[in-house]
Amino acid sequence: MKENLNIGLVGYGFMGRTHSNAFCQAGRFFDVPYRPVLKAVCARNADRAKAFAENWGYESVETDWRRLVERQDIDLIDIASPNDTHAEIAIASARAGKKVLCEKPLGRNAAESEKIVEAADAARVPNMVWYNYRRVPAVVLLKHLIDEGRFGRIFHYRAKFLQDWTISKDLPQGGEALWRLDAAVAGSGVTGDLLAHTIDTALWLNGAITEVTAMTETFIKERKHNLTGRIEPVRIDDASAFLCRFQNGSLATFEATRYARGHKALYTLEINGELASALWDLHDLHRIQFFDHRDEGRLRGWRSIHVTDGDHPYMKRWWVPGLQIGYEHTFIHQFADFLQALGEQGEASPSFRDALATDYVTDSVLKSAKTAKWEKVPFSQVTRA
Repeated sequence: MKENLNIGLVGYGFMGRTHSNAFCQAGRFFDVPYRPVLKAVCARNADRAKAFAENWGYESVETDWRRLVERQDIDLIDIASPNDTHAEIAIASARAGKKVLCEKPLGRNAAESEKIVEAADAARVPNMVWYNYRRVPAVVLLKHLIDEGRFGRIFHYRAKFLQDWTISKDLPQGGEALWRLDAAVAGSGVTGDLLAHTIDTALWLNGAITEVTAMTETFIKERKHNLTGRIEPVRIDDASAFLCRFQNGSLATFEATRYARGHKALYTLEINGELASALWDLHDLHRIQFFDHRDEGRLRGWRSIHVTDGDHPYMKRWWVPGLQIGYEHTFIHQFADFLQALGEQGEASPSFRDALATDYVTDSVLKSAKTAKWEKVPFSQVTRA
């Protein structure tokens, strides 16, 4: 019989739902060594927490995360609350000997994340950060092709993540729904939110970033704050773009904005190597566009690969070939991988240390946007798996 893994979730918002779905589904589709038990959900609003618990099947409710961490019947703490809560909860959980999962970004900045990593390392507790795009089957296939040498030397990497939901000048900042516009809670704007996703994927696919030069912009300088009721300065970045160099010698461009009218979640990446190139688009997440220069000349061209077959990453666990899965499945894949690593006493990725490497890059981007200079990334402080 599988050993129970009792889960305590902090937060009941969008990410709380995606994580809870992963907890419920991982063992149904993957042969994992633990049985996840939804033991408790924690949030400040007791009535809404109870409704969430009833809907998802959590056995109990807490309104103080400290009580959740102290409970002896909780094995794992999953942090799905706003960014300004991550460090305190993660550090306390690690010191209490809990396994810890945390939404991205790990901390509001690298200094916070360093403290989280130090606590987790000192306690030797399993940990992971929910950078879920690593678990898109098509992106994993790209990773396999790169590691197999199919691209040869990499020359270029480019990524963008575009949204449009903050364009209205009448949109307020702060509070439960709009904390991402409040720098005190979020840490930064699109750099730590959207670019962090693209950076994590890039570090995983293409290795360490050594230096960056960046620019950011806040298009609407003042907004009403939901908590104070006052018009206050907006201190997050609405748009961010940077150039960088990777340790392998390749060049890259990254862009993120919430001011790209017509785009709700356009995340794309492209890789150009000496032997091949590839494109991936979140809007068509099951497909990669692939060009191989070694193909016969008269047939050489871009091919479209539909990543749904049984020999593609993760897909044999789902439906018959040709049928697609979606965004929510990336979280299921990640949690299943975490459970598998836990059973093998290995380290799941991305770990807290991996997420810290991403925070070093985002910090460097924000610093460069202020100094208008190339900034070195202290990637050497972290060893990536």
